[in-house]
Order: sequence, then C-alpha cells, then structure tokens
Amino acid sequence: MSRKRFMPAALVAAATLLLGACGTTEKATTTSADAAESQEVTVTDSRGQEVTLDRPAERVVALEWAEVEMLATLDAELVGVADPKGYATWNQAEPLPDSVKDVGLRAEASVDSIVALEPDLVVLEAERGSPLTRQLEEYVPVIVTEGSDASRNLERMRDDFTMIAKAVGKTGEAERILAGLDEKLVEGRQRMEEAGAAGTPFAMADGWVEGGNVDIRMFGQGALFSDVAEEIGLENAWTGKVDPMWGLGTTDVEGVTALKDEKALRFVYSASDEPDPFAESLEKNPIWKSLPFVRKGNVHKLDDGTWTFGGPASVESFVDQLLEIYQA
Repeated sequence: MSRKRFMPAALVAAATLLLGACGTTEKATTTSADAAESQEVTVTDSRGQEVTLDRPAERVVALEWAEVEMLATLDAELVGVADPKGYATWNQAEPLPDSVKDVGLRAEASVDSIVALEPDLVVLEAERGSPLTRQLEEYVPVIVTEGSDASRNLERMRDDFTMIAKAVGKTGEAERILAGLDEKLVEGRQRMEEAGAAGTPFAMADGWVEGGNVDIRMFGQGALFSDVAEEIGLENAWTGKVDPMWGLGTTDVEGVTALKDEKALRFVYSASDEPDPFAESLEKNPIWKSLPFVRKGNVHKLDDGTWTFGGPASVESFVDQLLEIYQA
C-alpha cells in the first residue's frame, strides 16, 4: 500500500504531567456555555465565509482526519468519515464508533454517500478543492478549516478546533480542552528543563519507499509537531527548505547527512503502516548507519497511530512521547 495515501489531503492532491486518568481530552458533561448554543449558530470559516445553522450540528460528516479527531474529542456525533479504516491505522488518538459510515477516500469522497446520511454539517479542509465544496453546499452546510499554516500552526490548530466546536455547540468543552493543552505544554517545558534536556536538538521525519528508494519527509520550521517540540523547549535541527503550508521538505538519505550535530540529537519518526522505511528499508544502508544519531541509538519511532497533523489529542500524545524519549 502506498505511503502517499496517508499524507495530508493537500499533499495527496498536489502542559500538565500526564494528567493521570483525567487527561485533558476526557469527555465531559455539557457546560453552561455549550447549553447556550442550543439555538441558531453562525461560524466564519477559513474562507471568510459565514455559515449559519438553525441549531448546532448534531449529525456531522468529516473528510480529513484532523477534523475527524477534533469532532471525536468534542464527543460530536460523527455519522460519516472519509476512509475510516485508514484513520484507524494512522490516528488512534480518538477511536471511532463502529456506526460511522465510510464516505470514500479523503481525496475522492462520494457526494452521494455523504448526502444519503442526511448530515447537518460537513467539515473539510481548505485544500480539498472548491469543486467538492460547491457540490456539497447544494445539499448541506459546509465549513472549511484552514488545515495547516507553517507560519502559525499551533495557533491555527486552536482556531480550527474552536470553529468546529462552535458549529457543534461545544464551545465550553473546547475551552476546557485547550486550557488543558496549554497546561500540558507548560508542564512539558518545565519537565524538559528539570531533566536538562531544554535546548537539545531534535529532527523529525516520516517517509515511504518509492521504486526501491526511501523518500524522507522532514518536519521543518512551522510543521505542527515541530512547533509543539519547540514549545516544550527542544530545538529543531533541520534547516532545509520546507513548504509554506505544512512546513515539510522532502529529501533522501544522503540529504539527512546535513544533520551533523553530535550532541545528543534525537531523530524521531512516524511510520504507522508497513513497511517501516527507517527500521527496515534503511537497516543496511551504509549512509544511514554512519549517521551519529543512528550509531548512538538515538532513533525513536512514534507510537503507531500518532497522527502528526492532528488536533489537541494528537498533540498531547506527542508531548507525552517526547517526554518519555527525553526521559523528562
């Protein structure tokens, strides 16, 4: 199965201490702020377009996995999702109920399948493409998230989450979740400092095998998870060229030799599908084996199902994993 299927849809088309059993994404009862949103609601989406609903949406379809995760975190009723099987592989921060219907691939969603579910709202990302948006808007209200912005990705994620929450009448819940996320980031930075890990370098990537070669996608300045790692005190060692939307740049194993920092650089990567390009395809590659962080055993795979383009639940999971990697 091609790894490219599991990139963000735009690329396909072109801090508290662990918080114990009371994790910040734990579901809660409806707050007074949520209850106040039982009547007509208007949101302004990433297009600058106002979308008015007679009442907060109760039946929702989502076509990108970050938005699926956000809706699940808010305990909204998801009736349809693009490629739920893929979601179950790549994003395990918020499991989906068996009742959720498959409405096609993220890049090729079925308008007929979506409309047949009679949703109150469809949520999709800005780069999915205007033709689909226009087709859906003939039948159902649509809001479009920004999805990514390498100039402000953490803030952008908060904005997307807050907008979705308003549309489904969960503003109070969203405020609670984001406040918990802020606490986790603060505590994460404190723990990194206490462990003496603040300011240490990291590099992050994912990758896939193409024609027998390994293409490596580096997470540079502005990638969501790069921003999260820097927020808790780490320093991104990758300074290569990246795109302005996602903060990602593609290279090969020779390109990774630019990471020459000998002082405890740790290489973190995502690979939730088979084959694992770093553990398997590069296992015998002499260039890869010669890299200082490889020789020192400082290569760390993220847990399966860690969606590196996700919402608050994915970000919290990533912080926990970084703290474990750095033993903070």
